[in-house]
Amino acid sequence: MATFLYKLGRLAFRRRHFVALIWVALLTLAGVGAASAPPAGNSSFSIPGTEAQKAFDLLEQRFPGQSADGATARVVFKAPSGEKMTDADNKATVHKTVDELADGSEVASVADPYKGNAVSKDGTVAYASVKYDVSGMELEESTKDALEDAAQQARDAGLTVEIGGDALQAVPETGATEVIGIAVAAVVLVITFGSLVAAGLPLLTALIGVGIGVSSITALASALELGSTTSILAMMIGLAVGIDYALFIVSRYRAELAEGREREEAAGRAVGTAGSAVVFAGLTVVIALVGLAVVNIPMLTKMGIAAAGTVAIAVLIALTMIPALLGYAGRRVKPAGAKGKLLGRSRKGEPKPDQPAGQPKANLGTRWASFVVRRPLAVLLLGVIGLGAAAIPATSLELGLPDDGSQPTSTTQRRAYDLLSEGFGPGFNGPLMVVVDAKGSDAPKDAFTDVEKQIKDLDGVVAVTPPAPNKGGDTATITVIPDSKPSSVQTEDLVHAIRDAGGDIEAKTGAETLVTGSTAMNIDVSQKLNDALVPYLVLVVGLAFLLLIVVFRSILVPLKAALGFLLSVMAALGAVVAVFQWGWLSGLMGVEETGPVMSMMPIFMVGVVFGLAMDYEVFLVTRMREAYVHGEKPHQAVVTGFKHGARVVTAAAVIMMAVFAGFIGSSESMVKMIGFGLAIAVFFDAFVVRMAIVPAVLALLGKKAWWLPKWLDRALPNVDVEGEGLRTAAERGTGPDEDRELVRT
Repeated sequence: MATFLYKLGRLAFRRRHFVALIWVALLTLAGVGAASAPPAGNSSFSIPGTEAQKAFDLLEQRFPGQSADGATARVVFKAPSGEKMTDADNKATVHKTVDELADGSEVASVADPYKGNAVSKDGTVAYASVKYDVSGMELEESTKDALEDAAQQARDAGLTVEIGGDALQAVPETGATEVIGIAVAAVVLVITFGSLVAAGLPLLTALIGVGIGVSSITALASALELGSTTSILAMMIGLAVGIDYALFIVSRYRAELAEGREREEAAGRAVGTAGSAVVFAGLTVVIALVGLAVVNIPMLTKMGIAAAGTVAIAVLIALTMIPALLGYAGRRVKPAGAKGKLLGRSRKGEPKPDQPAGQPKANLGTRWASFVVRRPLAVLLLGVIGLGAAAIPATSLELGLPDDGSQPTSTTQRRAYDLLSEGFGPGFNGPLMVVVDAKGSDAPKDAFTDVEKQIKDLDGVVAVTPPAPNKGGDTATITVIPDSKPSSVQTEDLVHAIRDAGGDIEAKTGAETLVTGSTAMNIDVSQKLNDALVPYLVLVVGLAFLLLIVVFRSILVPLKAALGFLLSVMAALGAVVAVFQWGWLSGLMGVEETGPVMSMMPIFMVGVVFGLAMDYEVFLVTRMREAYVHGEKPHQAVVTGFKHGARVVTAAAVIMMAVFAGFIGSSESMVKMIGFGLAIAVFFDAFVVRMAIVPAVLALLGKKAWWLPKWLDRALPNVDVEGEGLRTAAERGTGPDEDRELVRT
C-alpha cells in the first residue's frame, strides 16, 4: 500500500498539469450537469416492510387518481374576538377564499369548511383543505404565491389566517454560520502551518471535492429522487473530511521536507505514509455510511451513499491533487519548524524519526502524552466518568419525526398547527387513517361497521369518521382523531391498540385493518430504526474492526477503538437530548421548540461518528505503531505518536467541529440537530477518547496492545500503513520504485 501510494504521489507531483486538468474537468462536467438537470422533485419517503407503507400502497391501488402523494395545505381561519366563523361576513370571506384557491391549475380539490364539518364547536376556528396534483417540492412558485395571496386577502378582510401542510415546503437554508465554520477552519490552518499557501491547499481541495460531489448529487437528484437534505449532508461531511485528509498529507509533507528530502520525494513519502492512513480512514467512513442501507429506508440509504461518494472523492483528491498542488507551490510551502511558522518552535536540533529518541524539545503533545503514560489509570477513570456523566440524558431519549409542531413559532405552518390544536384539540394535527381491506370478507359493509365500532370504544379517541368505501366497495378508509398530540406516547399507544383490535376483526370477518397516515408512519419509522440499530452496529463495527486489525496488526487496539467510540457517541446523544429535548442552552443553539429527538438521529450518529472517530484513531495510532515497529518501547511509542500527530489531529478536530457547527444555523431542524450532534461528538471523541483514553489504555496494556496471534499475523495481508517498505528502500539508498534515486536522510 505505502509503496503504491508513494509512486502515485510522485507521479502526481511530476504530472501536476495533467492531474489538475483532470480534476478541473470533472468539476466543470459536474457543474454543467447540475446546471442543466431538471429541478429535483420531492424525495419519495417509503418504509418497506411496515404496516403504514402497506396501507399507503393499498390506497394507491384501490383509490386510483386521488394523488395520495400530492401536496396538501390547510388554510386555517380564526374569527376576530367576539365573532364566530359562522357569521355572515366571515362566511362570505371564507367562500371567496375557497373559490380563489380552486382556480389554480395544479389544484386537485378544495374542501369547503362549511360543507365538510371543518368548523370548531365554539365556532371560532375553521379550515379549508387544499389538495394538489403534485408534491410540495414540485409545485410551481405561481401556485404557492396564489395560496399566500388568497390567505392575505382573507387577512385584509379581518380574519386571522395561517397555512399548514407541505404545500409551502422549501429547500432548507444553511445560514451564514456555515461560512463562519469555513472561516474558522481557514484560521486554524493558517495557525497550524504558518503559511497562507500551505493553509489554502486543504481548503481549495476540499471545496473542489465538495463541488464535484454536491454538483453530481444535484445533477442526479431528479432521476434518483434525492431530497434536498442529501446534498447538505454530503456538503457537511465532505468539507470536514476533505480538509482533514489534505491537512494530514500536507503536514507529513512538511515533516519530510524538514528531514532534508527533495520536494518530489517528500510528496511521495507523504502520500505513501499519511496517504495510507487517509485511505483506511476514508474506508471506515464509507463503510459506516453505506452500511445505512441495512435499515432499509430508501431515503436514508440514498443519503448515506451520496455522502460516501463525496468522502471517496475527498480521499482521491487528497492522494492526487494535493501532491500536484504541492508541486505548483514549490518553496512557498516551507518545512515544518522553518522560519516564519506562526506557532511552535523550530525543530532544529531534534532527532530524526528514524534515529533513536534522545532528548528532543518537548512540545505540548509530548508533554501531555508523558503525563498520561505516568498517570494512565487516573486519566482513564476521569475520561470514562466524564463521558458517562454526559451520556446520562440519553437515558431519557424520546424519538419522533419533526412535524409542523416542531417548527419555529415565527412560521405560518407552526401558527396553523397551534390554531388547529386550539380549535379542534391536539390530536387533530395528527389524524390516523385506518384502511379496511374487506376483499376477503363475505360482508364488506358489516366489516367496515365493526371496525368503526371497535375504534370508538378505544381509550384516547376523540372522533371517528364514518367509513368511506371505494368504488368497488371492497376497501374503506376511516379517519380517527386522537385526544393527544401526534408525537406523544398516548398516540403511539392508540395506534398499537387499533392494530391489536384489527387482529380480532380479521379473525371474525376476514377483513384486514391497517393504520397509516403521517403519525402512524412516524411511529413505524422510529420502530424500524430502533430494530435496525443493533444489526447495523454489528455490521459496521464488525467490518471496521476487521479493517483495523489489518491496519494495526493487533486485536486489542481495534477493540479499544470500538469501545471508545461507544462512549463518545453515547455522550453526544446525551448532549443532543439535553439541548433539543430538555432545552438546555436552546437559545444559544437557536432551538425555538424542544421536543422528541429525530428518529434517525441515533443510527445516523452511530454511522457517521464511528467513521469519523476511526479517522483520528488511524491518524494518531498509526504514528504510534510506526514508532513501535521501528524499535521504540510501548510507552515511548505513545509519546512519539503524540509528538508527531497530536497537534495535527487537534487542528483536524477543531476544523471538523467548526464545519459541523456551521450547520447549526440551518433553518431545517433535522440539519441543525445533525450539525450539533456531529460537532459535539467530534469534541468528545477527539479530545476525550483519542487524546486521553486511548493513550491511557495503551500505556496500561504495554506490549500486549500490539499482540496478534502468529497464525493470524501470517494470514493477514501486509498493507504497510506505517511505511516500513519506504524505510527499507531508503536504507538501501534506492527509491521504492527501484529507480536508484538517492534519498537524502
